[in-house]
Amino acid sequence: MSITSAATLATLHRSGPRRITDLAVIEGVTQPAMTVLVRVMEESGLVERRGDASDKRVTLVCLTEAGASYVQTRRQAGIDAFARLIDELADDEIEALVAALPALAHLAELESQDREGPKR
Repeated sequence: MSITSAATLATLHRSGPRRITDLAVIEGVTQPAMTVLVRVMEESGLVERRGDASDKRVTLVCLTEAGASYVQTRRQAGIDAFARLIDELADDEIEALVAALPALAHLAELESQDREGPKR
C-alpha cells in the first residue's frame, strides 16, 4: 500500500467521512489522483462512497470495517515497534522522552490542524 493510501485511510479514521476534494487537499495530491486512489481502495474493500444526508449532491468517502481494521493493525504494529526500541533505552533516555511528551503532543496537534484544515 502506498504512503498516500495509508495516510488517506488514517485521515478517514481520525476525521470521519470526507469529500474526495477535501482528501486531495489534505493529502497534497490532485483531485484526479485522489479519485483514482479512492477507486483502488474501494475495489480493495477499504473504503466506500456514500451520499451525504445533508446535501444529496455530495458523495463522501467512508472507511469500511476492513479499512478501520487495517488502520488499527498498522497503528498497533507501530506502537509495538516503538515499545521494543524504548525497552532498549537507558533510564535517563526514557526520562528525557517522557519530559518531551507534552511538546511532542502539541506538535502533533498543530500538524493535524494544519493538515486537515476545516471540515465541510
